[in-house]
Amino acid sequence: MTAKEFRKSIAKGEFNKPTAGYCSGHVQANMLVLPKEYADSFEEFAKKNSKAIPVLEIVKGSHYSETLAKGANLLNELPSYDIIENGKVIKSVKSIEEYYSDDFVFFLIGCSFTFETSLLKSGISLRHVDLKSNVTMFDTNIELIPVDMFKGKMVVSMRPIKKQRVADACVVTSHYPDMHGTPIQVGYPEMIGIKDLQIPDYGDKVEIKDDEIPLFWPCGVTPQNVLKEVKLPFAITHSPGYMFVSDKKDSDYFV
Repeated sequence: MTAKEFRKSIAKGEFNKPTAGYCSGHVQANMLVLPKEYADSFEEFAKKNSKAIPVLEIVKGSHYSETLAKGANLLNELPSYDIIENGKVIKSVKSIEEYYSDDFVFFLIGCSFTFETSLLKSGISLRHVDLKSNVTMFDTNIELIPVDMFKGKMVVSMRPIKKQRVADACVVTSHYPDMHGTPIQVGYPEMIGIKDLQIPDYGDKVEIKDDEIPLFWPCGVTPQNVLKEVKLPFAITHSPGYMFVSDKKDSDYFV
């Protein structure tokens, strides 16, 4: 199935699971939708915190992608969206067509799912992919650089990696700076405010075996954490792990 066919199956309601491991080799993106009045400040905030919030495309005055997947409908081609009011998720929906306004600005943000194909090709196994589950994600104590009303702390995704492959995982992911790049922390969750690896804030928990070390990458769910902090009246995001699968290839962002 091509990425376009995959998105069409999502739009028809035929697929509604986390997208990790699907359409291998294609760039996946997080999404944030804001009213226009907040967009410029958020764009500057993202630039100052680009490791956590690497913006790949901004869509204004339309709800169709131009860069990542020309003509893709951002209102119904993600498997799940979160509707956020005053910083709280009030519901998750399969389409945001009923909420759409010309005032909306869409931010498509780099996702660590993109570099997973390269990790797998390098022989580095990923448990959440093997289990077809969502990646494990945690809130942290890592402060972001504030801009205007936008402030908050970073969210990270965690993957257990065999001890002898940790350096390899760091090198592989370093080639994808627009998809968060290298880990932000290796092996010491307590240093970034994570108390229990079996109690994730988002996604699914996974086993960490004795011969593995947990690696933590900045995560595109960070804007959701920021929205909790700043309590904007209204915003929309992808549901964590339910990404926009683009037509771009991973290799397009390899440096």
